[in-house]
Amino acid sequence: MQKLAGICGGAVAAILLSGCATTYAADDTAPAGIAHKCDASSVQSNLGAKATAALAADLLKQSGSRTLRWLPPRTAMTMDYRQDRLNIGYDDNYVIERIMCG
Repeated sequence: MQKLAGICGGAVAAILLSGCATTYAADDTAPAGIAHKCDASSVQSNLGAKATAALAADLLKQSGSRTLRWLPPRTAMTMDYRQDRLNIGYDDNYVIERIMCG
């Protein structure tokens, strides 16, 4: 009976962990012929600027990125790498401290 409980417990753990796996839908890739690769080098002049939605939209367009992720202070984030994502980190005063791709 104890052996069965160990097997069932392992199966339950595997099922629960599979829910944590990151998957992307087919429409999450760039359409053929359209590259969405982030280039943060062109937007580094915005370090020290106030983080706003309008600035984020502008940085998204300038960097060629498809998605944006805000990085608030003292917040954990996933380490999954996305070549089409711009990451903007800011401090408690909403001042941009880092801009990077990934």
